[in-house]
Amino acid sequence: MTRPRIALDAMGGDKAPTEIVAGAWEAIENIDATILLVGPKNTIKKSLVALGADVTAASDVTRNGPGSIRVIDAPDVIGMSDEPAKAVRSMPNSSISVAARLVKEGKADGVVSAGNTGAMVAAGLLIIGRIKGIPRPAIGVPIPTKAAPAFLIDAGANSDCRPEHLLHFGNLGSVYSREILGIDKPRVGVLSIGEEKGKGNELAQKAAALLEASNLTFIGNVEGRDIPSGDVDVVVTDGFTGNITLKTLEGAAEMIVSTLKDELMTNTISKLLTLGLQSRLKAFKKRMDPESYGGAHLLGVNGICVITHGSSSRTAIVHSLNVACQAVDRELIKKVKLGLAALKEADIKTASDVPISLDETDMAERQGA
Repeated sequence: MTRPRIALDAMGGDKAPTEIVAGAWEAIENIDATILLVGPKNTIKKSLVALGADVTAASDVTRNGPGSIRVIDAPDVIGMSDEPAKAVRSMPNSSISVAARLVKEGKADGVVSAGNTGAMVAAGLLIIGRIKGIPRPAIGVPIPTKAAPAFLIDAGANSDCRPEHLLHFGNLGSVYSREILGIDKPRVGVLSIGEEKGKGNELAQKAAALLEASNLTFIGNVEGRDIPSGDVDVVVTDGFTGNITLKTLEGAAEMIVSTLKDELMTNTISKLLTLGLQSRLKAFKKRMDPESYGGAHLLGVNGICVITHGSSSRTAIVHSLNVACQAVDRELIKKVKLGLAALKEADIKTASDVPISLDETDMAERQGA
């Protein structure tokens, strides 16, 4: 098997380029991959030199581990507040655009960015391109639960959706859960305001009917409280609701960890007890930390695309590079295309009162956005 080549947007995120470059530097100690660091060449090299790297040779930068770093020049940077689609179109030499183009041209197997999420989604659509037959790519995020991680999709790519889009999201999430999270028959549920059949808005009700008629393992409606319990493996919703759900869960997890820490530091006895529980507390914190799951996948584009937090540390970048390599090794894109063939076209057409073409109409929507 050939070594994965992952394009890493060196200028994306609040801590770029320092933490991004440091993450790549740490990653090549243990990950057998070529990390293509994309951004202003001189800026990246300065960050590498500060870490002790030798950038004088013409070949790739290496250290003690199996991986290597190659610097790819991209002089422009898309900011976190820039309008996504406009920035991608007007800045072809930005780090996000160049990284996406490397995937499109087959020079990289995947891309990782902690930068402007909207710009990464736009680059995925406009540069890498959708997988034929998938109307809307979606952001999928692993969520810590009492059991194996649940997979929330869509977590922010599509604020407005039609029922057939949610059918595809369920399929994409099932493929990811099976191939990456190791769940043999992922249980799929539609996020709604009640578990009973017929609950929820029109979108949730029509999507539920579609999913029930599909060959996916559909368990019906699920409520927000069902996600942490581990009773569902793939949670399907529109990007507006999904993003609010994700941010709420992340905020709750941070509050739980912070409150627990404060309570354990209240007096001498509890502090002494904490010393004996340090290993378990570290495991608990890691399990609740979104950074340990390696970011979100933009599923439905024709290449591996991992989007991680804008505040990502070097540790989060290492995890994100690792999950990108894992997706390459397990041929996630190939598996998504095979999974698409399993959906019934007739079911998709009955999802909406207005028949649509899965490719032309949605492409027109996106081009006009």
